[in-house]
Amino acid sequence: MSAPPPFARRSVLGAAAAVAVLLTVTSTRYGYHRDELYFRMLRPAWGYVDQPPLVPLVARLLGDHLLLLRLPATLCAAGSVVVVASLARELGASERSQAWAAWAYAGTTAVLDFGHVLLTSTVDLLVWPTITLLVVRAELRQRPRLWLWAGAVAGVASYSKLLVGMLLVLIAVGLVLVGPRRRLRSPHVLGAGLLAAALALPNLAYQATHGWPQLAMGAALSEHNAGEVRVFMWVFLAIVLGPPLVVVWLAGLRHLWHRRELRFLVVAFLGLLVFTFVSGAQPHYPTFLLVVLFAAGVAELGDRLQRPFWYALVAVNAAVALTISLPLLPLGVVGHTPVPAMNQLAADTVGWPTYAGQVRDAVDSLPPPERQTAVVVTSNYGEAGAVDRFTDLPVFSAHNALYDQARPPEGTTVVVFVGGQLPDAEDLFAGCDVVGRLDNEVDVDNEEQGQPIAVCRDPRLPWESLWPRLRHLD
Repeated sequence: MSAPPPFARRSVLGAAAAVAVLLTVTSTRYGYHRDELYFRMLRPAWGYVDQPPLVPLVARLLGDHLLLLRLPATLCAAGSVVVVASLARELGASERSQAWAAWAYAGTTAVLDFGHVLLTSTVDLLVWPTITLLVVRAELRQRPRLWLWAGAVAGVASYSKLLVGMLLVLIAVGLVLVGPRRRLRSPHVLGAGLLAAALALPNLAYQATHGWPQLAMGAALSEHNAGEVRVFMWVFLAIVLGPPLVVVWLAGLRHLWHRRELRFLVVAFLGLLVFTFVSGAQPHYPTFLLVVLFAAGVAELGDRLQRPFWYALVAVNAAVALTISLPLLPLGVVGHTPVPAMNQLAADTVGWPTYAGQVRDAVDSLPPPERQTAVVVTSNYGEAGAVDRFTDLPVFSAHNALYDQARPPEGTTVVVFVGGQLPDAEDLFAGCDVVGRLDNEVDVDNEEQGQPIAVCRDPRLPWESLWPRLRHLD
């Protein structure tokens, strides 16, 4: 195959820089996301019931400074812009089309949402297109050693999220079903799989020696979310890059199918849709291959995307994404807009210091003898993380990995219990009295708003027996 077109370096790097600047200047508005508060609370370990160790470790190191905490997310988002434009180039997009791809993609909900907060999925936003870029170059440029680099990236990325292994499996399935099957005998392709597994070995060892907790976590997510996920995943396909760009990624699906050497990527994407539907865990999983289809669509449509009509659509798409995904609206008015209902990530960055202060007030209202020995127990990890970050109170939660980290000491008789799990807790104590309700004071309807704060006294069981009764995965 002929060499790819020249790289539109100035335009692509300009789009990436614009993303980096925009995410940086907005990174400290509103506040922490619930997952960020959770991550910074986890002690370093080889793994946790719900995830590998990398992102919690980063959050623990940087989590007291919101600007620093979100810098890795900013870099992943900006880097993904360069990678997606590079994919378009490899597939034949001209310099003008690469520039269009970079700026259009930079203004999507995928980039702005996942780039604004530090999530395990933020890393996937960069990793999955990078692995695909390496594989595409290996196939189109007769550089089979790049398969090994793809395996290395996947192995290292497994420390952020084990889902990356599914990408390798789906690529292998694609090669089996539509070819080129000879690649399955290639030492470079086989070596890529072995290298990924070797680098991920500590992750796999942790899973094996702890009863494969991520399978239990996946089952719990499916139990709680499957019905909603199986409907919303189709909506998510339309909105994560924006409705105007659906035509582009559908063209990319056709483009890849017509290129026999890359047809396996279509099978991989369809397989990811099936996996998401069957698992029912999270609706956003297809996003990380959808951006690959977008890059292919830019190559397919080419100069047709240079028409003023398309530039207008991209501008409108970016304006909507900016409003929904980033904290641009004043905090005092955002609760009176559709934004919290449209973007759960935005809703989950509001109110944590206020909630923690209200829990602090409940503890301070206790009689002095109880105040000295009381602990806080929260229903979920976001509440626990907020109390841990914004107060000096002893706080525990039986949610996900916090269950394994610590429980209230034996002999604890007074608990300030926070959140929606209170009905389950009431039967475990002699009495629970609601003394307040969480209120973010800006009318943002998130998961915590209106949840009870209760004082529970005299547990009916030893904490060793009571704690498992509160445990939940979701």
